[in-house]
Amino acid sequence: MSRPESATAADNESWKGKGVALRAFFYIFGTHLFAGFVWLLFYLGGHAQK
Repeated sequence: MSRPESATAADNESWKGKGVALRAFFYIFGTHLFAGFVWLLFYLGGHAQK
């Protein structure tokens, strides 16, 4: 038995939505990770012996 076209389209849209959410999570996580690294560099640079 084949599935109706509407069910396939709905599954495809659900999959796309999950993909967008996952990609947004990784972009946000990566941006915060990079910002934390830059903050660490400034912190260590400010406390370095001169």
